[in-house]
Parts: sequence; C-alpha cells; structure tokens
Amino acid sequence: QVQLVESGGGLAQPGGSLRLACAARESRVRVSIMGWYRQAPGKQRELVASISHKGVTNYAEFVKGRFTISRDNNRIIMYLQMDNLEPEDSAVYYCNVRLPVAAEGTGDWGQGTQVTVSS
Repeated sequence: QVQLVESGGGLAQPGGSLRLACAARESRVRVSIMGWYRQAPGKQRELVASISHKGVTNYAEFVKGRFTISRDNNRIIMYLQMDNLEPEDSAVYYCNVRLPVAAEGTGDWGQGTQVTVSS
C-alpha cells in the first residue's frame, strides 16, 4: 500500500484560497494517476481533479476555473491550488493514487485533510 501524506487544509473565507499537498515516497507513484476527492457530511465521496503521470488533467465541473491540480514527479508530490473558494467546497479532501489500468475511485488513499470555507 502506498503511504500518502496530505497537508494544507484549514479555514478560508469565501473567495479565499488554500493549497493542498500530497506527498508519497514510493517510486511507482511517478507512473500513477494522482487525484483529489472530497467528501462532505452526508454526501458521497466525489472526484475533484486528477492528473496523469504525463500531466493530463481532469476536473469536475464544479471546480473548473477555480482549482488547479499539478504534480512534481521528481519529489513525488501533488498539489491542489484552490482559489475563489465557496462554502460548498467545505469537505474532507482525500489524496488518491491509482495505476492507470485501475478504475477511478480505487487505489490508495491518504488520511484526509479538512477544508472549511466560512466567513
């Protein structure tokens, strides 16, 4: 199992920004798809954004134009820059890693980091 360590969550005001990071040590993560999911209370976990090892990105409609996913394969770190945050973005955000042949929503998970958007 891949160990994933998330950081960067916290409290932000509406319209504010936060940056999440997800770090791994295993070299196989360099050829994996990395992604961010989120889960709000009473809701199912949902994909926020993902990025392939070649840098191809995929975003959920509700974050397009506001969030940016990126990765540094040398340091094996993935980032999620979240701008123009809305209260609806409040959730626990989870880092995910899966091999390209694996189905979306499977693979290894981080412990989660809380993001709260409130005035």
